[in-house]
Amino acid sequence: MALRLRAKRHLRYPPVAFTGPQAGAVGRGFAEAMAEGHYVVHACSILPEHVHVVIARHARAVERIVGHLKARATQRLLAEGIHPLADHARSDESVPSPWGRRGWNVFLHSREHLCRAVRYVEQNSLKEGKPAQRWRFVTPL
Repeated sequence: MALRLRAKRHLRYPPVAFTGPQAGAVGRGFAEAMAEGHYVVHACSILPEHVHVVIARHARAVERIVGHLKARATQRLLAEGIHPLADHARSDESVPSPWGRRGWNVFLHSREHLCRAVRYVEQNSLKEGKPAQRWRFVTPL
């Protein structure tokens, strides 16, 4: 924890913490990407400081899927005028990405692990004292 706090002091931009409206925009961006890529998502939790998504196997590499999700979410934040780093626009009017460079991709190799991951993601917002999240783009197991 202390290491993480020290690292935050050296960030180029302030840490992003999505507000409720921003989380909604991220969800709408995710929905666009899922429709375009025909991804099946079994769970999704968009929290202020991190996001969890359980995605079914797909022909596309997970890194590309995650990039697609982040891109559409960022576009939606910009389109709705609520990008969390809008105050840090560069001279060319581009804004820094609100996303970390890499995600943490875990591959689930059994139904048991898949069910455990879905439960974890579904309960994640509750652990942070937030209401349960229900996204229309989620396909229950």
